Amino acid sequence: MELEKIHYDNKVVKAFLIATVIFGVVGMLVGLLAATQLFYPIFNFDLQYTSFGRIRPLHTNAIIFAFVGNAMFGGVYYSLQRLLKTRMFSDKLSWIHFWGWQLIILAAAITLPLGLTTAKEYAELEWPIDIAIAVVWVVFSWNMIGTILVRREKHLYVAIWFYIATIVTVAVLHIFNSFEMPASLFKSYSAFAGVQDALVQWWYGHNAVAFFLTTPYLGLMYYFLPKAANRPVYSYRLSIIHFWSLIFLYIWAGPHHLLYSALPDWAQSLGVVFSIMLIAPSWGGMLNGLLTLRGAWDKVREEPVLKFFVVAVTAYGMATLEGPLLSLKNVNAIAHFTDWIVAHVHVGGLGWNGFLIFGMLYWVVPKMWGTKLFSTKLANLHFWLGTLGIIFYALPMYTSGVVQSLMWKEFNADGFLTYANFLETTTKILPMHMLRAFGGLLYFSGTLVMIYNLLKTAYSGKFIANEEAEVAPMTKAANTDGYWHHALESKPILFTVLALVAILIGGIIEMVPTFLIKSNVPTITSVKPYTPLELQGRDIYIREGCVNCHSQMIRPFRSEVQRYDPKDGEYSKAGEYVYDHPFLWGSKRTGPDLHRVGGKYADSWHYRHMLAPSEVSNGSIMPAYPWLFDQTVDLSTTASKIKALRTIGVPYEEGYEATANNDLQAQAAKVAESLKKDGYEVAPETEIVALIAYLQRLGRDIKAEKTAEATK
Repeated sequence: MELEKIHYDNKVVKAFLIATVIFGVVGMLVGLLAATQLFYPIFNFDLQYTSFGRIRPLHTNAIIFAFVGNAMFGGVYYSLQRLLKTRMFSDKLSWIHFWGWQLIILAAAITLPLGLTTAKEYAELEWPIDIAIAVVWVVFSWNMIGTILVRREKHLYVAIWFYIATIVTVAVLHIFNSFEMPASLFKSYSAFAGVQDALVQWWYGHNAVAFFLTTPYLGLMYYFLPKAANRPVYSYRLSIIHFWSLIFLYIWAGPHHLLYSALPDWAQSLGVVFSIMLIAPSWGGMLNGLLTLRGAWDKVREEPVLKFFVVAVTAYGMATLEGPLLSLKNVNAIAHFTDWIVAHVHVGGLGWNGFLIFGMLYWVVPKMWGTKLFSTKLANLHFWLGTLGIIFYALPMYTSGVVQSLMWKEFNADGFLTYANFLETTTKILPMHMLRAFGGLLYFSGTLVMIYNLLKTAYSGKFIANEEAEVAPMTKAANTDGYWHHALESKPILFTVLALVAILIGGIIEMVPTFLIKSNVPTITSVKPYTPLELQGRDIYIREGCVNCHSQMIRPFRSEVQRYDPKDGEYSKAGEYVYDHPFLWGSKRTGPDLHRVGGKYADSWHYRHMLAPSEVSNGSIMPAYPWLFDQTVDLSTTASKIKALRTIGVPYEEGYEATANNDLQAQAAKVAESLKKDGYEVAPETEIVALIAYLQRLGRDIKAEKTAEATK
């Protein structure tokens, strides 16, 4: 058979890998800053653009979408061409994808510190950027599917199955979770409210982990690990079971982020059941990866690339065992809202994604520059710095999480909370946060060692922009035993459709009843829409990223009810959130829950607390917000916000937007007068007044209903 010469495109791979390294450094530095702010609040610098609430989502987006995302695209473009024995479908689409993605990252880097955020975890970017993400993802998908259709290899290798599942599922997740109503160019409100918004967000949030941080990296594992070990994948049949069971089960597990919340119990239980079932396919993938190295363990000791891959796959196994265990209600009751979850997430992020990326870089760069790795010793140094970094990061956070939970729940002999002041817990765990930052510094130091090593490697060789290969026009897969799955692999469109069906089933079954059956979200007659001033205050709360440290969800535990609502004893109800676009339940308590904070403190307390937290609460690590006392509420935005919310179901009267600012100013004047009585002169139009109005509203509606019932 006559062989045909083709050229693989390494230029776009190089571009993505350079972006990976650059944004990895940026994301890790921002993470180190955020970690330091949690024990030295002075590093917030009293600046709105560097406060923790704005820095934390910048860190998560930089790591997930810039560092991990660029590495994923680079790895896919490198491996896909070689697996399909063809150049990418379109060089032009490849470069549109590259530059489009970098512009999205730049937009995120600008807008998040400016406070332009939706407050939805891992989906904070505002609506114009969401549209850009969808467009660029279509370009990537078009290029990938086009390449599959013009392939010279008949059957699709295992890695490509995971790439296909990634492109279809991320598209579905992103589009559905990004349903929002714009109020202006950089302000929108989620189309969903309260319980429904929470379900959609964590359906997206959990599966962003599943289908952006996991499935594409499993594909990369299935390509790069066998290549580096020079061994075939341990079991083809195990790969089939791993793939189909994983993508079908994963999509159901999102509700385990909302246990003991106002989400209907049946949805919570579904999330738990499918989370436990996920252990089997996840560990099937881990074992398939590790057993691929059978007979090659001597090589693992010598090759740093394989060391990184072994720890990465092991971290994947640890994280995918721990995740389902954390979804058990008795474990979740202890771990949720604590640093335990931070440790869990970073074992996956630092170990699974980070180490797989490092191993891939050490393997790919010498190949693309036609040379050998500059220094094996430096690569081994990087490995140990990174490994120690993970240990110093995770172990203190596990300890911190257990300490937090036990202190939150401890009662004394008289039946009262032993640590009634939430701040006692916060100050107790500061040494663990210092150790966590040290672990992050070790990990970052290893990354710098890698950069030096890779630069020296590149300088010692010559970049191969168009790598030549000889291939047959169409070849059959190496495995020709007639196994039924081979027929499916030779039909990529059918394969893609079946993958789409597999991931839609769970989402539809969880979503449809929650949206269509009214009893899932019972209403409370006393719950009313926010006033215009409270709405502006809520948007300030969102802008400042307060949800990153404070929850608004009192779970039905005696310890939480007594701590946060000792007078009325009310845990949070689904009906209280029907006008919350978006929901603000939070996922971490660095500070106390705020759902019943309304009326608990005087207006002047909130004023002083936002100006100088440590003076009001000795030992507080909360940043100050001095700009709220100078900046004024933009009254020109009130009308558009009222109209946008009415469009998505908030019952503001038609035409109310024309007079809303009158109500806003009247309520603001009352707050300013209250502050004046306590000796604080403040202009009614300042942002601090609006924020105080919002905080004083929290939890008051349900109390109003109880008062009304008592007077009947």
